Amino acid sequence: MTTQKLTSGNKIVVASHNEGKVREIRDLLRPFGLETVSAAELNLPEPEETETTFSGNAKLKALAAATVANLPALSDDSGLAVDALNGDPGIYAARWAELPRIEKETYGQRRDFDMAMWYVNDRLGDTDNRRARFICALCLAWPNGEAQVYEGTVEGEMVWPPRGNKGFGYDPMFQQIGETRTFAEIEPAAKHAVSHRADAFAKFLADQFPS
Repeated sequence: MTTQKLTSGNKIVVASHNEGKVREIRDLLRPFGLETVSAAELNLPEPEETETTFSGNAKLKALAAATVANLPALSDDSGLAVDALNGDPGIYAARWAELPRIEKETYGQRRDFDMAMWYVNDRLGDTDNRRARFICALCLAWPNGEAQVYEGTVEGEMVWPPRGNKGFGYDPMFQQIGETRTFAEIEPAAKHAVSHRADAFAKFLADQFPS
């Protein structure tokens, strides 16, 4: 666990350029009185994710933001692991949504998750095994190089066709075990309570804000 602790009123960098992730993390941090600013708002560069695990990439991003901003930074590296695809797309979940080079030249660097979801379903084919999980690694890093990673998961299955418009990424095709709705069909507050990010956050909060 980290020796340094956050307190109400601290300013913290949410080390992400993904608006959906930033919004979700801000919602989870709001009750603790932390002032948040995103990496995009600070015009921080996006470091190349060269690690091979969620935890490694989360640590890389948090340390990069904390060092440049001279503030504590919280990063998130998360993705979708599908059993029948041997854990793919895994840490490359966002990259599966990247446009082909020729389309990037026309439309820029945006990501197309409709395309990514279609690709996941196409790869699954007719298999009966559609079990999957979202995985999240949160890392809290400080300007002095201290860092701690907290990992969380949520179990579910892939459904087709995608349903709902309240989530982002692969949410429209992910249905948590025991649920009848996808992550994109439930209200954000309900998702925050059960998601992989919520699981990781519970561990983060138990460390940083012990009762």
